[in-house]
Amino acid sequence: MKKNIIFVVNPISGDLDKTDLIEAVQEFATTNHFDLEVYETTGKSDLRQIQSLYDQYKPERIIVAGGDGTIKMVAEAMEDQDIIIGILPAGSANGLSVDLSLPTTIEENLKIAFLNHYIEMDMICINGKKSIHLSDIGINADLVKNYEQSNLRGIWGYALQAYTTLVESAAPFVATITTNKETVEHTARIIVIANSQKYGTGVTINPNGAMNDGRFELVILKSLDVLLLGKIITGNMPLDSDDVVIISTDKATIKTDYPVNFQIDGEYCGAQTDLEIHILHKQMKIAVP
Repeated sequence: MKKNIIFVVNPISGDLDKTDLIEAVQEFATTNHFDLEVYETTGKSDLRQIQSLYDQYKPERIIVAGGDGTIKMVAEAMEDQDIIIGILPAGSANGLSVDLSLPTTIEENLKIAFLNHYIEMDMICINGKKSIHLSDIGINADLVKNYEQSNLRGIWGYALQAYTTLVESAAPFVATITTNKETVEHTARIIVIANSQKYGTGVTINPNGAMNDGRFELVILKSLDVLLLGKIITGNMPLDSDDVVIISTDKATIKTDYPVNFQIDGEYCGAQTDLEIHILHKQMKIAVP
């Protein structure tokens, strides 16, 4: 008896043509005796459409080709279902797949997505929205906003916007952070709300993070001089630096002294002064190597 798989493709993620990828997935499914239903996202009512396909086909897995935003949308659509999600990295932000150590070849990723075991992964709830990977308030959210508004995509688009953002960035903000244990105040350029360790670029921002430990980390960067940026980008996160504070918790609020740009998993969410954050333990099943 054949088993059903739903394959969700974001056709525009990462500015990549997905024709060859879709063909490779169809061929793998046929060879391994799966019935494949392909759904291409449109940006309109995708969540409801995926829920409807699930009800229709009752698949044993959902495979996702896209970036972190597409994976998060599928996870939200499936939050009431007991189903394994397989990932084929194909977005401009593939932070989750970098953190999961997914391989670079499509052949290896197909085997993992369709056939491999899984982990039960946490998600983070921030002001009622879900985050699967890394969210932040401050200068990186400025970058995400500028990137979304620009016409240049890919790594060069990011590089150009990174330079512009650093030059034009706002003043540091003062954040009052309350957890179960303490209330602290820090002047910061960026606060990362981290469910995992690395940005999609491979930069490690939270070396001790784990995606299934029932906790998240607040990584507070007080300054962003060229030296600190250089260390972070080269993978030498300076944990002993006075410029970096890491708080591990399962619940927190952040209040800022003026509205600061905020992003969730690479999606700009406006300027905020208040963030309510808590962990959602073991919220989704993700296929891993």
